[in-house]
Amino acid sequence: MYQNKIALTPQDILEKEFKIDTRGYRLKEVDQYLDVIIGDYEQFAKIIRAQEKEKEELLNEIMSLKQEIRNLKTSIDIAKASSDKEVTNLDILKRLSQLEKIVYDKDDE
Repeated sequence: MYQNKIALTPQDILEKEFKIDTRGYRLKEVDQYLDVIIGDYEQFAKIIRAQEKEKEELLNEIMSLKQEIRNLKTSIDIAKASSDKEVTNLDILKRLSQLEKIVYDKDDE
């Protein structure tokens, strides 16, 4: 993601050759400073890779949780639909009474 926006890699900095001028900077000082910059670039690259990995894991978890939410909403809808047809004790007693009538009426015959 960020790799396209970074112009230099640690290796690019390490391999950079400067022209030497008689009034130029001290090479040892420049090398030491570039070593610090290289270390920072390497650390940035590690941080970016770790964050990209974490981001990917979080996106996968989000997708999983969204799917779970969809499944739960479907279950709730099904439960609501079936609860409208909920059988009460009164319904059971009525059915039982009807069954008793059918059974006992047949026994009388």
